[in-house]
Amino acid sequence: MPKWRKTTGTLIFSMDFDALRRTMIDTQIRTWDVLDPRVLATVAQVKRELFVPTPYRHLAFADFNLPLGHGEIMWTPKMEARVLQELDLREQDRVLEIGTGSGYLTALMAQLAGMVHSVEDRAELSRTAEGCLRVQGVHNAHLHVGDGSLGWAGNAPYDAICITGSLPVLPDAFKEQLTIGGRLIAILGTGPAMRVRRIVHSQPGIFESSELFETEVPPLRHKPLPTRFVF
Repeated sequence: MPKWRKTTGTLIFSMDFDALRRTMIDTQIRTWDVLDPRVLATVAQVKRELFVPTPYRHLAFADFNLPLGHGEIMWTPKMEARVLQELDLREQDRVLEIGTGSGYLTALMAQLAGMVHSVEDRAELSRTAEGCLRVQGVHNAHLHVGDGSLGWAGNAPYDAICITGSLPVLPDAFKEQLTIGGRLIAILGTGPAMRVRRIVHSQPGIFESSELFETEVPPLRHKPLPTRFVF
């Protein structure tokens, strides 16, 4: 909760981030069917406020998207936690994240997986995220600057892939970079009707998909050629 403290005659506004984090978990995340104890423990451990731009730090645990600049956003806490749960990460997993953004989701995934490769096409965002990850003590996340709209073949295959920007349809390249048993989360469609889809590479050449929930997020900046799209 908000607090005021006095320093050399000046009142300074401070916040109890740990209390706000607990409230966020109880009132936002659990109510969105996020009940995996590993996910809840990870959200409780990673300090979300460190990844939020300073002007919005007092809103670090609010239930809405936060601006990161350049037209990019930071997802709501409940969406981050729900996607983390749906990725079902394991200790040895290799993860691909398309769209590093603030680096917060990167940090969450790094707590549960073996290695996270995160691709961001804006060098400024990538540098800021890298600094935040260092402060949080995350050492198993490798940040790349480049176009990830067709995945990141150089470090493939991956046990899990998370695409944080929306796509009209999903390019085949992402499925090709997924291991057998791998999980992929993509936001597909055009605003305002976008759906979060979970795809599992269950057997060689066989992919099972399910719709999770509706949302609306900015699209990836670099769009693949239509001939590379599949429904």
